[in-house]
Amino acid sequence: MLEEKKTENKVNPYQSGFRRRSYHTGGRTPRSPAFVSSTRQRSPIRRPSSGRRSFERKPRLPNYDPQNYQAPDAGRESVTANLPAVGENIRIIPLGGVEEIGKNMTVIEIGEDIIVMDAGFQFRDENTPGVDYILPNTRYLEERKDKIRGVIITHGHLDHIGGIPYIMDRIGNPPLYSRALTTIMIRKRQEEFPHLPPLNIRIVEKEDTLMLGLLKVSFFAVTHTIPDSMGIIIHTPYGQIVNPGDIKLEHEDGIPTEREEKEYARFQNEKTLLLMMDSTNVDNPGFSTPEKLVHKNIEEIIKNTKRRLIIGTFASQLERIVAIIEAAERHGKKVVVEGRSMKTNIEIVLELGRLKVKKDTIIGVEEMDSYPPDRIIILATGAQGDEFAALMRMSIKSHKYVKIGPRDTVLLSSSIIPGNETSVQKLKDNLTRQGAKIIHYRTSDVYIHSTGHGNRGELEWIHKKIKPKFFIPIHGNHYMLRVHEELAQNLGMPPANIVVPDNGMIIEIINKGEKIAALKQMAPAAPVMVDGFAIADVQEVVMRDRKMLAEDGFVVIVATINLKLGRLRKSPDIISRGFVYLRESQEILSHTRLIVKKTIEESAMNMNPVNFDYIKGNVTDAVSRFLFQKTAKRPIVIPVILGV
Repeated sequence: MLEEKKTENKVNPYQSGFRRRSYHTGGRTPRSPAFVSSTRQRSPIRRPSSGRRSFERKPRLPNYDPQNYQAPDAGRESVTANLPAVGENIRIIPLGGVEEIGKNMTVIEIGEDIIVMDAGFQFRDENTPGVDYILPNTRYLEERKDKIRGVIITHGHLDHIGGIPYIMDRIGNPPLYSRALTTIMIRKRQEEFPHLPPLNIRIVEKEDTLMLGLLKVSFFAVTHTIPDSMGIIIHTPYGQIVNPGDIKLEHEDGIPTEREEKEYARFQNEKTLLLMMDSTNVDNPGFSTPEKLVHKNIEEIIKNTKRRLIIGTFASQLERIVAIIEAAERHGKKVVVEGRSMKTNIEIVLELGRLKVKKDTIIGVEEMDSYPPDRIIILATGAQGDEFAALMRMSIKSHKYVKIGPRDTVLLSSSIIPGNETSVQKLKDNLTRQGAKIIHYRTSDVYIHSTGHGNRGELEWIHKKIKPKFFIPIHGNHYMLRVHEELAQNLGMPPANIVVPDNGMIIEIINKGEKIAALKQMAPAAPVMVDGFAIADVQEVVMRDRKMLAEDGFVVIVATINLKLGRLRKSPDIISRGFVYLRESQEILSHTRLIVKKTIEESAMNMNPVNFDYIKGNVTDAVSRFLFQKTAKRPIVIPVILGV
């Protein structure tokens, strides 16, 4: 579960500061160098923050023309053009979500009909610096858009709906189906992209049955951390295909509730051909903590806390947010909501009538001082230490209205997403420095957080209820999928009936539902990245350069050659950012100048006309080699050679 470009004319921030001759330059020149080897005074450098991007920051809108979008491998011959026709087989293609947590998207193709399940995105990680979002590769669908009968969304989390604004128009804008809450969340998000054509959204409920092409589709309710989560059933001539989406069970001491028993009883007399199921927590034994227990424990904290209470949680934990607000009202407390995504989601549940409280229960942050601190609960985003989120701004004293003090209790009702450990620790440190008391799920005596994904015991129970012939584990890293495969085998499923997929793997059920196998061909699976205003494949070399810049910085060398003599007109200027502070590294600076001078003049000797590319290459190699010998670092070396 997840919580919440460049155009051809985009301004290059490195295009000022030097006289530019593009055919002579070896790269982009920084606008604000850390140090320039001249005697002129430089103004202090304002360095950008290097912290993790906040889920709260309003996304940059993609100012692109979907018709001119260039997907990865664009211009190449279709790698799937020679695929055999589906015929009487059933084709399943996970386009995302099976080598990672995020960007969930799965294709079901039967005859001339294609159904797509979910269209999520993934947030960037340490391997994709500077990228905004990562999308599934939809090239397979773009080549077959006339066969797509509908996109069905299981629930409203961003790893299942986040890709919709970037994907739908490219695949022909087919009808989009989901339950009421999810469709409103999709519409709200789509409002941030006014340049896109309107979506064709249709509300369905669990009792509904659709005909998409020749395929019958029905639905069932599932338990997750957001209301209106649903599973999908696609009826085929050989049995039904079942995808519950993200799932856990309501239970009491490991015994599923009557509601769960009733919901899954529908499979008792049905023939399930294929089950595709969430693998996120398959490695955790037993049953997960019931969400109702979390609600009960948080209410006790609300009741007994005699200080201002600040609760940080995921904006997507809608059931918990609703429970907190209702508990606050029962105990005579006012709720302040801080965080754009949190406010949006609360507006949605109020609009749908899923949250029913008095008008004055939720107040504006500017009204907070009108009430005693012990009557105030602040619901805030940023429990992951997100740089721009409300809770982090409070912790660093930059929030306009909320000042943390010794009379504050901060309850962090969320687990730590892997990779966010340092950010969360920084958040807790900053809060406690100001005197706040911290209650975290790892330190609390009672459960104040529960996952939205079932543990191994819950998944076993669902397997036994659905009793599929074939099984494909989804929603998880490869290790999780393998553990889920082992679970299915332990329950008696033959290994030949299980396929552990990779993104883009083309799986077919053949011989009229008697066999499942992966084809040798693969659908395009290279991730598509939202990078500024650009939406395309960001090449590996770009990611490599960004990592190098972050780790070792760069050095720019500006030199002017006398074209007639092949000699330098003056000593080269050297500019550095993120490498070494040159003012304190005069020996390196002097030696680098000598190397540049020697390399350029030797390279340009008797050369007419001067080959700038050849000279730049030699300068790059010589300087890089020298700097590595002296510093054990490999900064990006950018020579700018001018001829006069």
